[in-house]
Amino acid sequence: MASVLGLLEAREKQVREEIAGLREEAERVQAALGEAEAVLQRLVDARVTVTEVLAGAPSVAPEPTGSTVAGSTVPRRESGMTATALAPDYQRILSVLESEAGREGMRCQQLAIALGLEAVPAKVEGVRSKAKRLVERGWALQVRPGVFTALAVPAL
Repeated sequence: MASVLGLLEAREKQVREEIAGLREEAERVQAALGEAEAVLQRLVDARVTVTEVLAGAPSVAPEPTGSTVAGSTVPRRESGMTATALAPDYQRILSVLESEAGREGMRCQQLAIALGLEAVPAKVEGVRSKAKRLVERGWALQVRPGVFTALAVPAL
């Protein structure tokens, strides 16, 4: 029969090994957490920098009023402006929103599908970003959170 002290020593050794393993795992998790936090901080910094650059862009260079360069900025809608002042991607979004399907408003996933895009998060978020930009510049209307439609009357 095993002695009580022998059993306690064996159990103590087992628990010490378990603690050592858990400490190693905790160090691995801490390292992974630190790396993930560093990546997150770089992304946040990049977003802030891009936002600052884009916010300062109009003072550096005037926005195009008649050009339709892909990837160009969206000009503020002024009296007499037509959708041809927009880049092709924005023109397509606006035409879908002006269509019969878009009159009551469309969610971004519906809008992405209507544009012939896959309804995956990356594509839907890209459409959402562009739709919000159209709203900010007076080309479209957000009727409720996440639902967009074209303006019924031109902006002044």
